[in-house]
Amino acid sequence: MPLSVSPSDDGKSADIAAEQEYLSLLYAKLDTERDLASRRLTEALRSAGSGPQAQAEREAATATHSDRLAQLSSVEQGLCFGRLDFAEGHDGDSPIYIGRLGLFDEDDDYQPLLIDWRAPVSRPFYLATAASPDGVRRRRHIRTLTRRVVGVDDEILDLGSAESSDHLGLAGEAALLAALEKRRTGAMSDIVATIQAEQDRIIRADLGGVMVVQGGPGTGKTAVALHRAAYLLYTYRRQLDTRGVLVVGPNSTFLRYIGQVLPSLGETGVLLSTVGELFPGLAATGTDSPEAAEVKGRLTMVDVLTQAVRDRQTVPEDVLEIEVEGETFTLDRATCARARERARSTLKPHNVARRGFVDELLDALAAQSAQRLESVVLDNVPDIPLAEDETDDGELLDARDLATIRQELAEDPAVLAALHGLWPKLTPQELLADLLTSPDRLDSAASGHLTDDERDVLLRLPGSLWTPADVPLLDELAEQLGEDDTEARARRARREREEKAYAEGVLDILEQDEEIFDEERIRVSDVLDAELLAERQDAASVLTAAQRAAQDRTWTFGHVIVDEAQELSAMDWRILMRRCPSRSMTIVGDVSQTGSPAGTSSWADVLTPYVADRWRLRELTVNYRTPAEIMNLAAGVLAEIAPELRAPTSVRETGTEPWQREVARDAVAGEARSIVDHELAEVEGGTVAVLVPADLEGPLSAELAGAGGTTAEDDNPRVSVLTVDRAKGLEFDAVVVVAPDEVVAESRRGLNDLYVALTRATKRLGIVHTGPRIPALSGAQSAR
Repeated sequence: MPLSVSPSDDGKSADIAAEQEYLSLLYAKLDTERDLASRRLTEALRSAGSGPQAQAEREAATATHSDRLAQLSSVEQGLCFGRLDFAEGHDGDSPIYIGRLGLFDEDDDYQPLLIDWRAPVSRPFYLATAASPDGVRRRRHIRTLTRRVVGVDDEILDLGSAESSDHLGLAGEAALLAALEKRRTGAMSDIVATIQAEQDRIIRADLGGVMVVQGGPGTGKTAVALHRAAYLLYTYRRQLDTRGVLVVGPNSTFLRYIGQVLPSLGETGVLLSTVGELFPGLAATGTDSPEAAEVKGRLTMVDVLTQAVRDRQTVPEDVLEIEVEGETFTLDRATCARARERARSTLKPHNVARRGFVDELLDALAAQSAQRLESVVLDNVPDIPLAEDETDDGELLDARDLATIRQELAEDPAVLAALHGLWPKLTPQELLADLLTSPDRLDSAASGHLTDDERDVLLRLPGSLWTPADVPLLDELAEQLGEDDTEARARRARREREEKAYAEGVLDILEQDEEIFDEERIRVSDVLDAELLAERQDAASVLTAAQRAAQDRTWTFGHVIVDEAQELSAMDWRILMRRCPSRSMTIVGDVSQTGSPAGTSSWADVLTPYVADRWRLRELTVNYRTPAEIMNLAAGVLAEIAPELRAPTSVRETGTEPWQREVARDAVAGEARSIVDHELAEVEGGTVAVLVPADLEGPLSAELAGAGGTTAEDDNPRVSVLTVDRAKGLEFDAVVVVAPDEVVAESRRGLNDLYVALTRATKRLGIVHTGPRIPALSGAQSAR
């Protein structure tokens, strides 16, 4: 076991003074690099030259220096947090300092001043033990406040060292516990200075394949996932820079909570998103009933949507008549059915296959028109003898005439309307809105797949808001419908021709300018051609991979990290797997906390359809967030959920037992303020969450508005009133769970929701009963 050293006050002061001197050197270096990046960015923005080459160089330089400046600015807090001293004889036995990014001394052959925590040489800071010191004699934890060293804690890993004879303690644990005891601010902090061994092994695992990280509440799953994203971008920068990393969270509250972790680690190019935000241009702000969300999440919805698409590919009952300029054209059922089967047999998406269907029916209509025209001509023109060298092929109209007739029919509004009625060009939004607002369409598509009751819960009023559960359905439809880009390609080709012609004109003018010739008479066209110039003129502003991905539904990522993954439905998994065909994924969750009725209780069930058994499981077993007193109470709920599961082991005790009390249902709002004020006083500036059943969220939010001196509009309010599903993944200093019996009753996985609610607190937990106490909470510790 590593041992800590508690030197005399004079010795501690000397250590702090020495580390302060070095820290000042590091911040001076950081300031120098930041000033340099800022100066280079300014120079890039002001650089002369308006030509395409100058513009391209300016954009590239601007992006590079902007990224560097953002990285250097994001690591201001906690720049350096550790030091390793090595045993004599160890290669490179000079001390090394560990921090958020690497800094080097250009004046001394680029000697490292600070090592990035993700570099291989930093790993002993997280993994070295007395039993396996890896050459480390002493590990020092450096605690800072802004740019000031406020404390150091040493771990002596060489147990034979004379230093180990001083007062002993667990300094590594002390550094961890100090971090855990800090007040919560409403925004998640990184754990870069206190990563534990089981977490480090997951963070630094190889990029490829699917890795599932199973961990109970408080085990640091989210922190591990985010630090893994930062590690992968550092280690596999070349592979991931162009494709990017996607981090998926359960809701927007959660994404705001974790939003500053990756920037604080020097990474600003990761896309944070919910599943409901993965369809660009669509705001999924509506809310489904739990029953509707569960049905929409089923895999059988793929079959329902497939049939809904086929239902829009129709043929007439008998004959379809089309009036064109006083003439009646007909399309019989057999002709239309034959065209439909040929289009379907191509296996192309609906909108792409439509082109073949339309072409065949236009050919049929053009043939009718040609036949009528020939009949009119033959009926009204006398026979003319043929010359000796002429032959009669019986055709009055050639291919060019037929093409003209066909084009005229293709542009006629009546013909267009008829063809659209048989096989319409559709968007995902149009089709799904029609499906979910039409009982007849839904009955036809869902027959044999959903019961009558299940269809009823899906129906909604026209104009209803899109919901997060709709997004995977829309994405599925986007795949099934496809996009006929024939016209778009034609417009793009026309635009490219025009841009190239313009570029050729520019080059011609430039080459007539004597100022651009050097002594050897090198021409502009020798180094830049018109096609390249056109491309550069059309270049979009430089965007990061994450920014481009957010705008492109078809974007595929280099790696996808999914947090609270147990909540995802089968349809959610389809959209995520579509975004990551390489199957390079980190999946983080806890099946004992599944609250969504569409969620999972088995990782194998989720992954087998996509990767069979080619996935690996890693487990986190230590609870860093929840004190033992609270976890003991939560363990009773876990035993009800799954007796075979064990709660994670808490690393600390607070001496404060959870309290429970009974309040009449109609008196909860009246007593809420005094309860919350008491909890705020107990956590001294920390955060308090009131977790409630859905129908109490509004009344208690109104009652507690302004409590703690903050409002609901603040980014980091001290008091939050939330339903349990919105609190998932979050943590607070104190938690008050109101009406736990109603929390359980309002969800099919109510005990799972209660387990989540009980394990959000880092210091204090209170339970307000408004009805009968449920058996899982019968072991009440105290009453307040």
